[in-house]
Amino acid sequence: MHETILIVGAGQAGLQAAESLRMLGYTGAITLLGDEPYGPYHRPPLSKAWLAGEMEAAQLAIRSPEVLARKGIALQTQSRVASIHPTDKKVHLADGSSLPYGGLLLATGATPRSLPLPGTQAPEVLPLRSMDNAQALASALVRCEQEGLPVVVVGGGFIGLEVAATARKKGLAVVVLEAAPRLLGRVLSPLLADWVSALHQGNGVEQILNARIASFQTDAQGHLSGVAMLDGTVYAAGLVVLGVGVSANDQLAKEAGLACENGILVDACGRTSDPFIVAAGDCTVRRLADGSLLRLESVQNANEQAKSAAAALLGQEKPFVATPWFWSDQYDRKLQMAGISTGADQWVVRGQLTDASFSVFNYRGNQLLGVDSVNASREHLLARKLLDAGVLPTPEQAADTAFDLSKLLQP
Repeated sequence: MHETILIVGAGQAGLQAAESLRMLGYTGAITLLGDEPYGPYHRPPLSKAWLAGEMEAAQLAIRSPEVLARKGIALQTQSRVASIHPTDKKVHLADGSSLPYGGLLLATGATPRSLPLPGTQAPEVLPLRSMDNAQALASALVRCEQEGLPVVVVGGGFIGLEVAATARKKGLAVVVLEAAPRLLGRVLSPLLADWVSALHQGNGVEQILNARIASFQTDAQGHLSGVAMLDGTVYAAGLVVLGVGVSANDQLAKEAGLACENGILVDACGRTSDPFIVAAGDCTVRRLADGSLLRLESVQNANEQAKSAAAALLGQEKPFVATPWFWSDQYDRKLQMAGISTGADQWVVRGQLTDASFSVFNYRGNQLLGVDSVNASREHLLARKLLDAGVLPTPEQAADTAFDLSKLLQP
């Protein structure tokens, strides 16, 4: 294939796909289309180091325009794709122009969910996904510092809690409103979710569980003043951070006739229902062997899916089969997760929850599904190797800190 390969989306997955095509020997034209004014940048620091003012905007860039040019990757920023026409093998841009493709890779990412509540349009009610979101949040945090205003975080997931930790480090009062009975209840074991809750309580974060919001209150000028609850309670707020999840950007794919199911449906190689179109990253969903659907939102998934999808465009079979892993930094704690622990019914702590570092092994019956580690990077890396190899310690071995788990990998 030596026609142009178009990549829609200039984030982590789009960039990795472009670079993988070159590494796999593709010599044709590659065009990377991004709808933001920036080139590819790191998103994880937006809720942490960058928002805390510990990182310059320039440090967020993954690759400079010069590096991309040397690799023969044409970057077009502020280029929003309006539609895809698989029959003609063209994409139409919002500016009225069109571009032909020999192969198309969709890395369109995801969009933060909003809430259908009065006051959501106030300028101080903000999500966090893009650099522009982060810049608006940073400015709002400065205003809260200057005027002594509290921050309300809606959603006790990773993004919300990372922002909460950053705001507390700045000395701001923080309230987290979570609709579920516990923080991180869908992704962590009950005991680790409770440990995270205690970590935030210990750092002065007020938490309201089973929270039911009625509206975001605004003043006569339309600016945020507080969050009103259904029970009549009102929390004063100079900033509301919406951390209520994201929706896969699959609209373009749907309109082009591709199979979608809360994301662009792909196989382990990133192939869609169209032989000339692949997809990677947060916009995708995978059908597993048991028929269930898996959506992963992580840097690892963006990178590995992009490598697989790039290979598929060149007719190569390189399925993404590695154990999924994730991480979150909150205060001085690094939480690293390996595997998918949904459905676990038994939890074994290696170490003690009161230790400086420990891991929680998540089992369904006696089958290890995943391992969550706190300030235990070596144990996290070992867990990934064990899960990749299918060499799974028993609950008794996991609980015994004197037992060397690495011996299980030896032939």
